[in-house]
Amino acid sequence: MAMTWQTAKDPDEIKDYVVDWTDRLAGDSIVTSTWIVPDDITMDSNSNTSTTTTIWLSGGVLGTTYEFVNRVVTSGARTYDQTCKLKCKTL
Repeated sequence: MAMTWQTAKDPDEIKDYVVDWTDRLAGDSIVTSTWIVPDDITMDSNSNTSTTTTIWLSGGVLGTTYEFVNRVVTSGARTYDQTCKLKCKTL
């Protein structure tokens, strides 16, 4: 199931967005995190802790809703995907 970040992004902003994986990990921990990012929006950087992932985004097109996929691999060799939706503000 896709999650939606509730705070819309202005195309002029550079902002961070977080995914908290704690419930799905059930005691496991994140080793790596990668993001699949659509065109017209830029991933400036990304990072992770043992239970969360963060992506920094810039750009975007007004009124567009973007879908990102965050893929994590855990210390227990599990792979999880999370689809995240983000809307760019409208005028």
